[in-house]
Amino acid sequence: MDTRTKTGPSTAERVRSACVRAQDAVLAIEGSEPTVTSVHHLRSNGDIVVAVPATSTATALAWSAGNGGLPAVLELTDHAPLALREPVRSLVWLRGTLHAVPDYESRVLADDVASEHPHPALLDLGHTSVLLRLTLESAVVADSAGAEPVAVDDLLGAQPDPFCEMETAWLQHLDDDHSDLVDLLTRKLPAYLRTGRVRPLSVDRYGLRLRVEDHTGDRDFAMPFAQPVDDEISLSRAIRILVGCPFLNGLRNG
Repeated sequence: MDTRTKTGPSTAERVRSACVRAQDAVLAIEGSEPTVTSVHHLRSNGDIVVAVPATSTATALAWSAGNGGLPAVLELTDHAPLALREPVRSLVWLRGTLHAVPDYESRVLADDVASEHPHPALLDLGHTSVLLRLTLESAVVADSAGAEPVAVDDLLGAQPDPFCEMETAWLQHLDDDHSDLVDLLTRKLPAYLRTGRVRPLSVDRYGLRLRVEDHTGDRDFAMPFAQPVDDEISLSRAIRILVGCPFLNGLRNG
């Protein structure tokens, strides 16, 4: 069973966070062109609700499939918040059975999604887009370390990282306004990694990852916190400890 680790997020946690964080998602159905979704949301019951153009082939195929649905895959791309040479941090494939959503169910389902994920694209429902429902059957994530499956029950039982929604603004703020902290972090890297450009790649409750870009390629380096953190105050404290300056003012947005 996929369990939480002490040094980093479990595979299920990583996928759950990517589902919240990823902006780009494509719905793939055999025999048709991929359809870009404007909304994707994983519910606790194992359904993934997606919004697609009302005139898309995916919409037509879902309706023609009837109650049995049809096989489909939702591909999520997790991009780094910064302009890196290799911006894709991970890919997630969520495979299942796609179903059409009748109009009388669509409004209730949209309200349920909005209560957990108030995406502005939900306002287009009934105009230019419609909801479809993907019943999740399997999940796989791939990153620089390789590809790994995650059990559906583990995925549904996992929680997204507490910082996944603020991660983009936080990393951009660190990169743009706190070069002094990045320099201190760089000094903690092994000597062979200090020759390239160092950029923040990701942050979660377990630690910070840096991307080193140089003429030989790109390499990632994990800097774990002394213990997992759950809020901005403890995150700021963990960063101060990480750079070896416990009395440093730390990193705050703004």
